Amino acid sequence: MSARLILVVDDEPDIRQIVSEILEDEGYRVETAENAERARDIQRQRRPDLILLDIWMPGLDGISLLKEWRETKVLAGPVIMMSGHGTIETAVEATKLGAYDFIEKPLSTAKMLLTIENALRASQLEQENQGLRRQVIQNHEIVGNSRGMQQLREQATRLAAHDATVLLYGEPGVGKETIARFLHAHSSRKSRPFIKVVLPVLEPSQLAEQLFGSEDAHGNVQYGLVDQANGGFLYLMEVSELDLESQRILVRALETRRFARVGVQTEIDFDCRVIASSSHDLQDDVEGGHFLEALFYQLSVIPLQIPPLRDHAEDIPELLNYYVNQLTSQEGLPYRHFTFPAQNFLRNQRWAGNMLELRNLVQRLLLLGTEVDISLEEAEEAVGASIPVFNHEVGFMPESLYDLPLRQAREQFEHDYLVYQLKHADGNVSKLADQVKMERTHLYRKMRSLGVDPKKYGR
Repeated sequence: MSARLILVVDDEPDIRQIVSEILEDEGYRVETAENAERARDIQRQRRPDLILLDIWMPGLDGISLLKEWRETKVLAGPVIMMSGHGTIETAVEATKLGAYDFIEKPLSTAKMLLTIENALRASQLEQENQGLRRQVIQNHEIVGNSRGMQQLREQATRLAAHDATVLLYGEPGVGKETIARFLHAHSSRKSRPFIKVVLPVLEPSQLAEQLFGSEDAHGNVQYGLVDQANGGFLYLMEVSELDLESQRILVRALETRRFARVGVQTEIDFDCRVIASSSHDLQDDVEGGHFLEALFYQLSVIPLQIPPLRDHAEDIPELLNYYVNQLTSQEGLPYRHFTFPAQNFLRNQRWAGNMLELRNLVQRLLLLGTEVDISLEEAEEAVGASIPVFNHEVGFMPESLYDLPLRQAREQFEHDYLVYQLKHADGNVSKLADQVKMERTHLYRKMRSLGVDPKKYGR
């Protein structure tokens, strides 16, 4: 993991040199600027974790520069003001503008280091609090003692110690984000940001700008999500949703560890660990021309398959207990207990939505139930009647189909229709999407809900 970056802005060369040496000896990375213009250039490119800013400088003074940065909202970390001619009025003005603290020259090494340490700690706590406000429940545990989950936990623990790119595969709801957060929480970058990017909800036309930021002809910078992840983790959910332009920038960044913001050619250091996820095999997207082969190989340095819940159903009793404890402690829901018949019934469900569906079921039962014990009958009612898919030769609908409820008949037809089309598409989902005029993400979701596996129909 890279060290924290500190920008020292001072017009005196001796001060810049002495402070740089002290900070580098303490393990920080340091950039220096002799005036506001140079400080702006570095700030645009590097996004420092902390800035030591001299008040009295030729040209634009430190107070004016701090005000400019605050107004343009480009600061990513705290600012500590420095001055050899400090007054109470100046210190008050600086703090009103958002400076973390004010230190006087000649600088006391001990006081400077303590102020920097406190400022960085306060900044980190603020980032963590913002993260908690965005997502109250931070699940970093891999729950389950089945053989598959034990192996997954061991793999994730080993991967957390390294910095290689990881591609997480698995159906929706299996817990890909949980694995990504587990990797972060057990890595050397755990004190740095974890930035989650939900690609399907971003505006496609602005995706590259949102990810990598932008800079106009006047040097005005808009930081992107990659900047926010500096030093930490960048988690790209459903990476297949990246447009080709963003794919090209990302593959270049992964190859060189540098990237350029939209609107400029200047490249910037790229320092974060990338974890990507996908609900389907990206190789199919590569073959269909929707995903760059070079990016596929960059992301697939370490592919990690997350098993669906039906493949480790023996973990369901433990998961039920885990979700009950989580929801009662973090959301204040009333405690309830699953009886053994209810647990056994839930172990034998299909769980198309995997662990997310299971957690939602637990939440619903805790909210709506009145008794402490959750009975078999209550669990059956909460799950609802399953809709079976009949086995017969596709293309020959049984007459009994017309005797079924509309919903069941419709799902039976959709199952047979997709199987028929898959055979004509040789199991290629991209071709299938073109044939049935359906968006690929929705198509994958539909096939999973109907139990249709495209791999069975490939040549």
